[in-house]
Amino acid sequence: MNQLEIRDLWASIDGETILKGVNLVVPKGQVHALMGPNGAGKSTLGKILAGDPEYVVEKGDILLDGESILDLSPDERARKGLFLAFQYPVEVPGVTIANFLRLALQAKLGREVGVAEFWTKVKKALELLDWDESYLSRHLNEGFSGGEKKRNEILQLLVLEPAYAVLDETDSGLDIDALKVVARGVNAMRGPNFGALVITHYQRLLNYIVPDRVHVMMDGRIVAEGGPELALELEAKGYEWLWERVKEEA
Repeated sequence: MNQLEIRDLWASIDGETILKGVNLVVPKGQVHALMGPNGAGKSTLGKILAGDPEYVVEKGDILLDGESILDLSPDERARKGLFLAFQYPVEVPGVTIANFLRLALQAKLGREVGVAEFWTKVKKALELLDWDESYLSRHLNEGFSGGEKKRNEILQLLVLEPAYAVLDETDSGLDIDALKVVARGVNAMRGPNFGALVITHYQRLLNYIVPDRVHVMMDGRIVAEGGPELALELEAKGYEWLWERVKEEA
């Protein structure tokens, strides 16, 4: 089964339950959007998928191509092909982007990556993102603007070519030009060997990354699913109408 599957996932932090039975499937070859209001649990889900040890999984499972990754460390999950683009990428002084990318690529492939092979991949990605090679000598995210940090996350995505990507509010704080560049990178990855879950509050990003399916999370669970038109409806109406419907059906 070529898919990322979240099966009846319950999770908590500091004794507070955040996820309350999340069920969600992202098949390889598709890009799905996860939407919802603040505090719905969207970013929590992203962190748990990546293996953040601060969260306790109380019940359920996370399957990558039919194999549970729940007991794997973050780096083991990454080697299995799962990638997380953070909402707030951290700065890593002393480590250049070039060195980080090459080491990450070698860890993923499990072999030495030659200079020529590495630069071929990186230059292609830089060209797509309209970024200068000089950025590669800068330290990872140090002194970067919000847009540069997000573009750097997409650079990593293009170079590492994971099987599945979780993009946690990659559009946060971006102007339209930066948003288009990020979308260009994600769309370049689309194909039969790649699946993505794009976590976002707003329809704006989905104008440029058109999802195959939209999931809506409220109060730690998926309450609605549909095609791209669902995101447009949420943009027009907000979330309150859906929440009222959910309470009526409960």
